Amino acid sequence: MESRVRKLLRRYEEVEQLLGHPEVLADQKHYRMLTQEHAYLSEAKEMWDVLESCKKQLQEDRTLLQAENDPEMVAFLKEEIQALEAKQIHFNNQLETLLVPPDPRDSQNIILEIRAGTGGDEAALFVGDCVRMYKCYADKNGWKYEQLSCSLSERGGYKEYIMVLSGLNVFRKMQYEGGTHRVQRVPDTETQGRVHTSAITIAVLLEPTEEEEITIDERDLRIETYRASGAGGQHVNVTDSAVRIVHIPTGTVVTCQEERSQHKNRDKAMRLLSAKIAETKRQKAHDEMAGLRATQVGSGDRSERIRTYNFSQNRVTDHRIDLTLYKLDRVLDGDLDDITGPLVKHFYQEKLAGT
Repeated sequence: MESRVRKLLRRYEEVEQLLGHPEVLADQKHYRMLTQEHAYLSEAKEMWDVLESCKKQLQEDRTLLQAENDPEMVAFLKEEIQALEAKQIHFNNQLETLLVPPDPRDSQNIILEIRAGTGGDEAALFVGDCVRMYKCYADKNGWKYEQLSCSLSERGGYKEYIMVLSGLNVFRKMQYEGGTHRVQRVPDTETQGRVHTSAITIAVLLEPTEEEEITIDERDLRIETYRASGAGGQHVNVTDSAVRIVHIPTGTVVTCQEERSQHKNRDKAMRLLSAKIAETKRQKAHDEMAGLRATQVGSGDRSERIRTYNFSQNRVTDHRIDLTLYKLDRVLDGDLDDITGPLVKHFYQEKLAGT
């Protein structure tokens, strides 16, 4: 690993010099690519420096421990060494994840669709929990989020929530969140303390970039307007501002009622439609027999799951990589790197093994 890091550090110095060249500044496309590479290399350098500092401190403490006779100081050094060893493992894992080569799509905007599956009200409540979790994760990473559409549930949470996430490495870290997520907990309405199992589905769609030409013929669209309403049918708008768009050739349906302006709702709905059509094109380009989105979402049944959140044990398990963490409370507060990082590393290694 060290030789790979040294190579990245040399490239970091090269990119820093290139960014100061006038000809690079004049070529905006090249400049944008270099700034993205520089951000990646800077993160790798920072993690390497932290790891090296941790190793140095660990070595100093071990040397002090060998010469120390005072019982209290010995106990203190042993405790600090144990903490530093844990940090070293954590930083090493983080660095290994960073060594997965960057992909041109790493920082491309994504559209995140979160829907309640099996479990009724409890599933809708967990959609709300996951919306908050991903927003907290976005805040930790400095990403921006924008709500495209949502459908409130009568007892709290959402039947469906769709949002755009944008920022550095947003697709890199979020691309493997698609699938069925299972939750096990005791609902507030449960009087006998029984654990209920519910499921939600998540799909991750890349939002088309300027380079991707997504041409949608207006003649292929059926656009309907209706009056926006809240949970339980309570009207929140007295004009027909909500928009439903049907792409007739594919049967794709998108809706939006978040804005008071019909025009703004139409724009948001078209963004979602473009992302779905672009995803279909990518599927065909890769000649996939089963669509990525269908693979991610499944049927929403309890038995199909990529991850389980068990509240009573404060446990979260990702079944694809046999990863179990006993810090569900922190995960729900957006502490997701210890899940997303190993997933990036795992699927990269899987890809290498298959080539």
